[in-house]
Amino acid sequence: MHLLSIEHLTKTYGEKKLFEDVSFGISEGDKIGIIGVNGTGKSTFLKAIAGIEPADSGKVVIPPRVSVRMLLQNPEFDPEETVLEHVLGGDTPQLRAVREHAAALEGLELHPQSEELQQRLLRAGAAMDELDAWQLESDARTALSKLGLRDPEARLGTLSGGQRKRAAMAAALLSPSDVLILDEPTNHIDNESVAWLEGMLQKRRGALLMVTHDRYFLDRVSNRVVELDRGRAFFYTANYSRFLELKLEREEREASSEAKRQNLLRNELAWIRRGAKARSTKQKARIERFEALKASGPDKTSGKLDLSVASSRLGRKIVELDGVAKRYGERTLIADFSYIAVPEDRVGIIGRNGSGKSTLLKLIAGRLQPDAGEVAIGPTVRIGYFSQEHEEMDESMRVIEYIREQAEQVRTADGTTISAGQLLERFLFPPAMQWSPIAKLSGGEKRRLQLLRILSGAPNVLLLDEPTNDLDIATLGVLEDYLEDFPGVVLVVSHDRYFLDRTVERIFAFEGGGTIVEHTGNYSEYEESRGKKSLAEPEQAGAGGRGGAGAAPGGQGASAAAGGDRPAGGSAPPGEPADAAAGAARREPKLRMSYQEQKDFEAIDGRIEETEAKLARVHEEMGESGSDSVRLQRLMAEQAELEARLEELLERWTYLNELSEQIEAQKTKPRS
Repeated sequence: MHLLSIEHLTKTYGEKKLFEDVSFGISEGDKIGIIGVNGTGKSTFLKAIAGIEPADSGKVVIPPRVSVRMLLQNPEFDPEETVLEHVLGGDTPQLRAVREHAAALEGLELHPQSEELQQRLLRAGAAMDELDAWQLESDARTALSKLGLRDPEARLGTLSGGQRKRAAMAAALLSPSDVLILDEPTNHIDNESVAWLEGMLQKRRGALLMVTHDRYFLDRVSNRVVELDRGRAFFYTANYSRFLELKLEREEREASSEAKRQNLLRNELAWIRRGAKARSTKQKARIERFEALKASGPDKTSGKLDLSVASSRLGRKIVELDGVAKRYGERTLIADFSYIAVPEDRVGIIGRNGSGKSTLLKLIAGRLQPDAGEVAIGPTVRIGYFSQEHEEMDESMRVIEYIREQAEQVRTADGTTISAGQLLERFLFPPAMQWSPIAKLSGGEKRRLQLLRILSGAPNVLLLDEPTNDLDIATLGVLEDYLEDFPGVVLVVSHDRYFLDRTVERIFAFEGGGTIVEHTGNYSEYEESRGKKSLAEPEQAGAGGRGGAGAAPGGQGASAAAGGDRPAGGSAPPGEPADAAAGAARREPKLRMSYQEQKDFEAIDGRIEETEAKLARVHEEMGESGSDSVRLQRLMAEQAELEARLEELLERWTYLNELSEQIEAQKTKPRS
C-alpha cells in the first residue's frame, strides 16, 4: 500500500546545495536507509519528509489516513514526566486507557476507601478489557528494559541525553505509526540493545526511514537505500551489502561514460586549437558541443576521503596496568585489572551502558586516577584520545585554524609533508569550507574535524570512545583502513559490531561487578564463543530498578542505563555527563507487578508445560512421518514456531520470578 510521496524536494544551506529535485515514493513494508557523508543533509532530509523543517521547493504528499512519527537525535522532553509516562504518552485509545487506569490505581492507593475512585478503576479496567490494552504497559516496560532503562519511574529531568533518547525511542516504537523515521537510532545504546532493536524493526509493520552508521544494522533491517551524494539522490532496491555491489556497478558505468566524454573532449579541443572559425552553422554547432562537453563533467570534488597521517615511533614500554581498581560510592566498576599493551595491539571494549568502559579509557589517558593499582605509560607514548563526549570547540574559530593549532604541517604515511589545508581537503573540507567558522558545520562534520585534529598530532596509542557515533559510513570506512595499517596500539569502546569486527583482535568484556573478561578474536568470534544468551540475563552485580518482560529487573543498579559509564552511588567522575541515578541520594523505586504481569505470573508454569507437551507431540509425529516430505515440512515449521514460543515463555518466567523475589526482598528490607 502506498503511504506517501516525495516530489521534487530541494534544500540549500547557505551556498551549499544539500539535495536537489529528489522524488520517490514510500510504501508499506519499505525499510529505507539514508546514506551519505556528513554534511550532505541526511538529517535535514528526514526532517523535511516529516514536515519538521521546510524545504526550499518541492513537497511531501501524505494522505490524511497516514500517520508519520520521527525520532529526533535530540528529542524534546518534560523534565517532570517519568520515563513510563513519556512512553505511554501517545494519543491513541489504548494509551489513553492505560493512563486512565494507572491514574485511578494511584489515586486508590492514596485513598483506598474512596467509592468514586473504586468506580473509576472499574470503568478503566473495563475500557482496558474492551481495547485489549493490558499488554501495552508490559510491552512498554519490556522496551525500556531492553534499551537499558531499568527504572521506569525515573523523571526525565534526571536522565542523561542518551537515556532520554532511548526513552523517546521506546515511545516511538510503542506508538502506532504508518511511517517511522529514525535519526541515528543506534547511538547511545549498547550491543545487546542494538540487537534487540534490530529484531523489533525487522518485524515491524508499516514503513521505516532511517539514518544510521551501523552497517550490520543497516544490512539486516533495510530493503531499500537512498544515497545522498553532492546534491543528488541515488536509489537502490537493496540492503547494505547489495547496495555496495550496485553502487560499484554505477560508478564503473559513470567512469566509462566519463572516459568517453574525455576522449571526445580531446578531439574537439584539437579541432578548436587548429583555429576553427565559427562561420558555418555546422562549425557553430560543433563549438557549442565542445562547450557542452566541458560543462557536463562531474563535480570536481570526488566525495572520497583520504586519511594517510603518519604516527610517532613507539618504544618497548607502552601501557601497563597493574591491579587497577575504580569505585564510585558503593559500586565497583573495575576490580584488580591488569593489562600490558604489546605493539600493534587491537582491543575492543564492550559491556552494558554504565559498566565502566569509558572509565577504563580515562584511566589510561590520565583523566582519572585509580583507587588502587598503577597505570604506567611509556616515555615514547603519544596518546590520541577521541572521547564520546563532544570536546568543547571554539565555534567562532575557523576550520583551518582549529587544525593549525595542532599542526601547521603534517607528515603522511608515505613520508611526504603536507599543509593543514591540504590535509583538510583530503578529509572532505574543501578550501571554501576551511575558512568558515566551526559553528557552520553539521554535527557530523564537527566530529570528523575533531578526529582529524587528534590524528594530525601523530599519536602512537589511540583511545577511541564510541568513535562511530555521529560519523558517516564513508568516514568510518576510511578510519577502519587507517587503523588496519596503524603501527601503534588501539583500544576502542564501541557498540558498532561491524567496526569491531574490522578493527580489533581481542575483546575486553565488562561483565559487571568490576569483572573484565578477555577473549581472543573479534566481536563476532566473541559472540559465537559466548553462545546465544538471553538479552534479559541479569548482570552479576548489584540489584537495581524495575525491569520489563523478558529482562532482568536487576543489573548493576539504575545507572547501568546511563549514557556513559558512571557510578550508581557517589558523584560522577569529572568531565562525565550527569548520571540518571544522580548519586546515592535518589530514592529506590517501589517495585510492583502490573495487572498483566500478575496474570502472567499465575499462568506461566501451565503455559510452559502446555508448550513443552505440544513440542513433544510434534517430535513424535516427525519420527512417524517417514518419507512424507510434505508432512515433515509442515511439522518442522510447527517445531520452529513452538521452540521460539517456548524460549519467549522461559525468558518471561525468569523475569517474573526474579521480579517476585525482588518485591518480597523489598518488603522485608528495613527502611533507612
